Amino acid sequence: MPRPTSMGEKLNSRIFKAVHTRNLIYNTCWEDPRLDRVALDFQPDDRVVVLTSAGCNALDYLLAGVAEVNAVDVNPIQNGLLEFKKAAITHLDYDAFWELFGNGASPRSRQLYREAIRPHLSPVAQKYWDKHHEFFAGKGWRKSFFYRGTSGLVAKLTLTNAHYFQRLRKPLEQLLAATTIDEQREVYHKSIKDRFWRPWFRWLLSRSLTLTLVGVPWPQRNQIKQQYPGGVGKFIRDCVEAVLLELPFQDNYFWRVYLQGHYTPECCPEYLKRENFDRLKTLMPRLKIHTNTVTGFLDQAEPGLTKFTLLDHMDWMAFYDPDGLVAEWNAILAKARPGSRVIFRSAGLRVDYLDHLKVEYQGKQQHLGDLLRYNRAQAEELHAKDRVHTYGSFCIADLPG
Repeated sequence: MPRPTSMGEKLNSRIFKAVHTRNLIYNTCWEDPRLDRVALDFQPDDRVVVLTSAGCNALDYLLAGVAEVNAVDVNPIQNGLLEFKKAAITHLDYDAFWELFGNGASPRSRQLYREAIRPHLSPVAQKYWDKHHEFFAGKGWRKSFFYRGTSGLVAKLTLTNAHYFQRLRKPLEQLLAATTIDEQREVYHKSIKDRFWRPWFRWLLSRSLTLTLVGVPWPQRNQIKQQYPGGVGKFIRDCVEAVLLELPFQDNYFWRVYLQGHYTPECCPEYLKRENFDRLKTLMPRLKIHTNTVTGFLDQAEPGLTKFTLLDHMDWMAFYDPDGLVAEWNAILAKARPGSRVIFRSAGLRVDYLDHLKVEYQGKQQHLGDLLRYNRAQAEELHAKDRVHTYGSFCIADLPG
């Protein structure tokens, strides 16, 4: 991958770093855990490592019945969100928890925070949520928690544009009410497509600043630009159309929450379902939250970790910190149980930057590509069913047995 050379690229890189170290980026996870459960084939003795993001999928993995989930993120604000969820699950009843993370707002949010949640947060998380617990108050232009954080801001701006400038409020309501893919297609082609994909809006969505706010760094934008026919704008449009024209929208809680500002009991993550709540409470001791790099966490971890969900952060590392990426894989190989499994996603249609990494294994340097055993057929099958559909590729790989 080429290094940034232009002033614009260097500026974009600095903006991305500034945004991601000072803000809540993700208010909900945008990786489909339904795929992860199949790909990772969870077992009762699994010790899992997952990048935290918004923490939704770490909670989903607990419900899958694993022994331990280690949520790791270098951004303390993202970990602070998972701490908030953990405290809320442990110390609130279901109805109060649903108000906060199902409805995205509660008239008693201040009281719930002060009395039940704050005492159980780390000092770093307390400092952040003392200033931002009003995210759940249901006030202002961004009334829902799901319109907070930088990704929520982009969602709210896009929805406002669709409602007021593109006159799509009624068609979007029809889309939400659709019960079949044929109905979705009819609404989209008849009432949405021509109004939504105006040239200026396609241009705006593909800008570096817009992508930075939703967590897409310059290297990922560059991957799409170089590998995808039609570039970033065409990639975004094709992703949206795959969701609306090829996959059932009725259970797509990822996209629906940004159109509605809330989940519904019929369409929400597993950790928010009433029937799972009491069990989830009992599983909270199995959740460990670590503010660290993956390598930093692994250096301190006990050996025998079995499943790794690395999201898409290696796209960034391969570009900005290739030595760090080597160190991360050395740590994975050192602390993983033989035959462990890794899944990851990428903006690129192909991930070839891993194969040539020289890593330490069994006392000698080897190419990582010679050690990983990819399950490409299953990965492609699952990727086609991805309800989020914003990544270029999905990978499943087993470590040496």
